[in-house]
Formats: sequence, structure tokens, C-alpha cells
Amino acid sequence: MATADARTSADVSIRRRDVVVAAVTALVSIGLLLSLPAIDAADPDGSSLGVPPLGTGAGSGGWWLLLVVLLVQSAALLPVRRLPGSVLVATAALAVVPAAVAGALYGMSALPVGVAVVLLVLTIPPLRRWPALVAAAALVATGVTVNMLVAFGAPIAAALGQGLLQAVGVVALPLLAALVVRSRREVGVARRDEQRALVGEREAMVDATLARERAAMARELHDIAAHHLSGIALMAGVVDRQIDTDPEQAHAGVRQVRDQSSAVLDDLRRLVGLLRDESAAAERSVETFATLPELVARTPGDVRFSVLRPLGSDDDGPFGAGIGPLAQLAAYRTVQEALANAAMHAPGTACSVQVDDRSAEQVTVAVHNDPPSAAPVAGSSAGGFGLLGMRERAELVGATVSAGPAADGGWDVRLVLPREGSSR
Repeated sequence: MATADARTSADVSIRRRDVVVAAVTALVSIGLLLSLPAIDAADPDGSSLGVPPLGTGAGSGGWWLLLVVLLVQSAALLPVRRLPGSVLVATAALAVVPAAVAGALYGMSALPVGVAVVLLVLTIPPLRRWPALVAAAALVATGVTVNMLVAFGAPIAAALGQGLLQAVGVVALPLLAALVVRSRREVGVARRDEQRALVGEREAMVDATLARERAAMARELHDIAAHHLSGIALMAGVVDRQIDTDPEQAHAGVRQVRDQSSAVLDDLRRLVGLLRDESAAAERSVETFATLPELVARTPGDVRFSVLRPLGSDDDGPFGAGIGPLAQLAAYRTVQEALANAAMHAPGTACSVQVDDRSAEQVTVAVHNDPPSAAPVAGSSAGGFGLLGMRERAELVGATVSAGPAADGGWDVRLVLPREGSSR
């Protein structure tokens, strides 16, 4: 509805402009025609210089005919938006009517023709109406030629030359001026379109960035919550079974639940702090290969950690050289998610985390859990976003990840990280 109203308003505005153009053309043409006697009176020496007085024909039949033609030509400009070619030919044809009787005043009929040329070029591309332009030029040349032969008795050659010259002045010159205006207008429109396109591109880039950030935050929240909450659920189930048979172990399990709850709250606070204030980024610890032993130590149950090193290397030294911080974070989160899945779907089973640092081209992180000896934790979902998050993180750092059943009936997760500068 709003679009239709805007289109109607634009059409009304265009029609008003056409009425104004036609009225101004009529006022200027008739004003000049009526002011000619005063112009002659202001230049009494003009006739001595060979300039014929233009106002002497005022009130004659030719003068009245020219007046009517000027009014009709101006009125013919009204439908120029819908019929630009027809309007141009009509105004040029009307100009031929008083050619034989208007005398020296005949040149006044050229003004509406020039206005029609300008309006045609500004309305549509001129190449689409070149026949109308050629016909208008021919009609102008014909009218001037007839006027020169009848009113001034000029030779045919001179009359034809004057007609061609007038056709150039009435059609070609306004055409060139209108082309300049049209080209500048089209350049302005192109620039505005380009600006709109750039704004749209920037908005699309912002939307894409926000989407990536939302996905990253979703992965962080999932990794933090899934790891800790799966441990809490596992320990709560154990406590439920031990509370009557082994109260001391049940109390220890409750303390572990409390520790896990505090840990998840701390991690969530750090994440919220990062989102609120960029300056908080320096206060947040960065998870790397070096923090994997700590992660394994915090994980409830029987979880072992090992590193396979190249021959001759320090067994207690750093490992994972050539793996960037973002890739190490992806490895940390993958191990965290794999351990959370093992605790949720295979509670009580032994798990192993192994980092293979022996290859010169890649580092392989493998997480294995034994076959489940108990039913999954109540309320656990069979298909969450853990594996999807693993794959997304791996793709971000150019790594590959695989997950599936192991030969012994357990479950394997394997992440292969290329070293920086290695060919894959």
C-alpha cells in the first residue's frame, strides 16, 4: 500500500512539472511576442543597420496565427512523458504552419521545439527516438526555408542553408545540452547505487561476522557447560548410589560436585567478562596443550594422559611445536568435549588422552574410552551439537577430526593438526 501511494505521489509530481514546463514555455513565447514592439522602440537605429523591425506585424493575421501556434505548441508539451517522440514531431510540424505568413516573427516558433527536444532526451535515451529527432530537424529546416523564400525572397540555396543552420540550432544544440544533463544525472544515480551497494555489502559482512561470532560463542558455551555438567551428572548418579552404602565416598562425591559447579561458574564468568569488556581478554587463561594434563586431572573417573615424543626429546619438555594457539585451543576443546561425551554416554569407563608429537608434519590428538559398563546418564541426549562443534573448530584451523566406534567396542575421537609451514 505504501509503495502504491509513493508511486501515485511521484506520478502527480511529474504531471505537475510537465504542466509547469508547458506554462512557462507559453508565457516566455507569448511574452516575447508581445514585447517585440517595445524592443523595436528601444532600438530606433536598428533598421538603419539592416535589422528589420519585428513588431510592425503585431495584430496582423500572421501575428495572430503565430500566437495561436505558440499556445498549441506549449499545450502539446503536456503529454511529453508518455509520448516524447510524438510530442517533438507535433511541435515541429505546428511550427511549419505559420512559416509563410509570420514573416520575421517566425523564429519565435522554434522555442517550443527546443524545449520538446530537451524533454525527450531527459525522458528516454535519444537513440530510441532518433527518427523523431530527424523528423523534427527536417520540419524545422522546411519551415525556415519556406519562411526565407516567402517573407524575405531569399535564393533557394540561401534559404536551404538557413534552414539547415536553424535545424542545427533548434535540434542539435538542445540535444547536446540535454545529453550533458542526462549523463551527469546518470552518473549521480550510478554513484548513489554504488553507495547503496557498498552499504549493503558492509551490512552483509557485519551480519556474517555476527553469525560467526554467535557460532563461536555457542561452541564456547557448549564446551564449557557440557564438560562440567556431564561430570556433575555423573557424580550425582554415583552419590545417589553411595549415600546409603558408603557415606564417606558420597560426601567426597558431593565435594567434587561442588568443585565442578564452581569451575563451570568461573568459566562462564570469564566468558561473560570477555563479551562485556575487551580489556578482560588479558585476564582469561588460554587453553593450550600445556593445560591438557590439568583438564585430565580435573575430569572425574579413570582418565589417563600420555604424550608420544620423538626419539631423544625431553620427556618433561613442551610438546606440539608448530601448532598455533588457535589450533591448540581447538585441540583442548575437542578433548574436553570427547571426555564430556564419554562421561555422559559411557559413565564409569576408563578413558585415555594421547598426544602423538612424533611426526614432523602433524600432531595427532586421540581420545579413547572403553566400552560402556553402565547405562548412559539419565536425561542425556543422543544427538547434540558436540560433534558439530568439533568439526567446526577443526575446519577453522585446517585440521581434520573423526569420531566413531573403536575396535574394542568403545569410542574414538581423533584430531589431526598440521604443523605451521608443513605441506598437506
